[in-house]
Amino acid sequence: MATPITQADIDAVYPTVAQTIADALGVELDEVKPTASLINDLNAESIDFLDMVFRLERAFKVKIPRGKIVENARGTLSEAEFEQKGLVTDGGMVQLKAYLSEVPADRFKTPLKVADIPRLFTPETFCKLVLQAQRETGAAS
Repeated sequence: MATPITQADIDAVYPTVAQTIADALGVELDEVKPTASLINDLNAESIDFLDMVFRLERAFKVKIPRGKIVENARGTLSEAEFEQKGLVTDGGMVQLKAYLSEVPADRFKTPLKVADIPRLFTPETFCKLVLQAQRETGAAS
């Protein structure tokens, strides 16, 4: 069983993640709040996600596979259990809310299009991604 990521873990990587996001998006560091929506609040676009992941991989010397957030959020659910016709299922929503526990509950709209999942991502989501990548790197070595 994977060790749960704690707030202390997140706090340890947050300053670097926040600075990396601010640099990638060309915003002031104080605009990067832990629960800010990267898309809605900080105007990130999909190309920015690639840039942020690339910069985080360099900063933390980890590898973050593309699509990792949605894959992690899906957990043990099959793709069919997670989504139907491009919409997240009820079971998928439960899984997504559990995985993206840092996201304010009112941001989860029903029905939620799978394509809109990135709108939920926050700087804290990226902290968790970095921490998971570090653990997987540590486990692999």
